[in-house]
Amino acid sequence: MPVIGAEIPSGYIAIDGDRIVAVGSGAYPGEGERIDGRGCLATPGLVNTHHHLYQWASQGVAPDGTLFEWLVASYRLWARMDAEVVHGAATAGLGWLAKSGCTTASDHHYIFPKGRGDLFDAEIQAAREVGLRFHPGRGSMDRGESQGGLPPDEVVETRDEILAETEAAVRKYHDPSFGSMVRIAVAPCSPFSVSGRLMVESAELARSLGVRLHTHGAETADEDEHCREQFGMLPVEYLESLGWLGPDVWLAHCVHLTDADIRRFAATGTGTAHCPSSNGRLGAGIARISELLRAGAPVGLGVDGAASSEMTPLAGEIRMAMLLQRARYGPAALTARQALEMATMGGARCLGRADEIGSLEPGKLADIALWRVDGFYSAIDDPVVAFAYGQTPPLARLFVGGRTVVEDGELRTVSDQAAAEGGAMAHQRLLRS
Repeated sequence: MPVIGAEIPSGYIAIDGDRIVAVGSGAYPGEGERIDGRGCLATPGLVNTHHHLYQWASQGVAPDGTLFEWLVASYRLWARMDAEVVHGAATAGLGWLAKSGCTTASDHHYIFPKGRGDLFDAEIQAAREVGLRFHPGRGSMDRGESQGGLPPDEVVETRDEILAETEAAVRKYHDPSFGSMVRIAVAPCSPFSVSGRLMVESAELARSLGVRLHTHGAETADEDEHCREQFGMLPVEYLESLGWLGPDVWLAHCVHLTDADIRRFAATGTGTAHCPSSNGRLGAGIARISELLRAGAPVGLGVDGAASSEMTPLAGEIRMAMLLQRARYGPAALTARQALEMATMGGARCLGRADEIGSLEPGKLADIALWRVDGFYSAIDDPVVAFAYGQTPPLARLFVGGRTVVEDGELRTVSDQAAAEGGAMAHQRLLRS
């Protein structure tokens, strides 16, 4: 399933180094190592457009709370984390993503307790060890309770600290080259935890450095009410007033959009990271994704933080997105192929990498997932339906730049055991610190 171009019922994908060099029907006419993909559906590697990897360590908190209730219950717990917690949590979270077909993952890390080590570096090192392309956003919060924000004052930073640390992270880690494994985004947390001045200056910084912008937006009805009370406008109106719409911006959730918001997103090329399981877990609602797609706005999929979407596999969000859109709009609202496109090319558009990843085409990076659709799944003639409608098929192989990261469902970079133990250690260390 190349996503772009004709579907090929039986064929080949040829890889040279980290690139796809040919895609075609029948047997490959050339020489080289051969990997037998019979019985498999080949898709582009999946792209995760929103996550909070550190939250692997705090899964299960406030399982029946709203977003604001869950955040209030979590902030002081997160204030205890250190670099060791972040590394263990990120290793587990990225390993879990890889095992569900993800080859490129973004992350939104916005809490930096003082004196706890280099948290941002810890997650970048974890991504290198697991072997995924990584788009971490250097997040931030400068608006605590004393200034009308939601987080307690002890977990926020000053504006000057944030801007300096964000610029330093971009200059140290961001690689804009074709095929890069690390790209940095500027990612203040949300309208209810960040001052308007920081939002404006963050956008100016990102654009001066040539990197993308990410934040939360229009996630819940509580956020709508907060923005009306604090700013006299709705979340998207507020973000637009700060310079936060455009082709270099993607926003998480966007559940509560007006008709005018949808038109704004389409006109400006603003992307949306759709996180259906998290939105359901927190009772936030069902985003108007089908309408965004019809309007031509970029939409990708995300699992969101593990603590608001416990153990969610990225491939499973394809099914969840499809079913929730149908529950809201009817059975023709979102097809399996459209949902798969969101998880691949849609995510690539959100992250600014549509010329590198998201489809199986010559010249693109060899980020490829092979899914077993034989066995029980062979009862369904259409392999894309078999992949999307029920339990996700087993992952036979996952390549990132031509390198095997998962084989027969198990990690081949770090081990499954090491990744799982890292996550368990992070959970225990956070809760007992």
